[in-house]
Amino acid sequence: MPLRYWIDKERRLVVLTGSGILTFQEVKEQQDRLLQDPDLNPDFDQLVDLTAVTIYDVTVDEAKTLARRQVYSPTSRRALVARDPATYGLARMMQTHRAIAKVQSEARVFYDRKEALEWLGR
Repeated sequence: MPLRYWIDKERRLVVLTGSGILTFQEVKEQQDRLLQDPDLNPDFDQLVDLTAVTIYDVTVDEAKTLARRQVYSPTSRRALVARDPATYGLARMMQTHRAIAKVQSEARVFYDRKEALEWLGR
């Protein structure tokens, strides 16, 4: 499975990792699973590590759809770790779509996992 997550209740953190080829359908299904997970607290922060993803099979319109879905509360922090400029740019584009749609969210994109965790206060 290219996407997997675990919920660390003690640290109030959801960690999502991706690998290989990532598609719109897989990301949407992962969001749906999270929304149904009884352990999810929408106030938890999220760390998204996409450093092992090799291909993104997501159109611009699909990226807009994903960006506008509300999984976490406006007070949670979301840090995404990218390995290359293309991943970084895709994440920044999704941030922009969230802002345009007025979806409140505090999110940042990083190249370094340690920096992302520090920003999350972990």
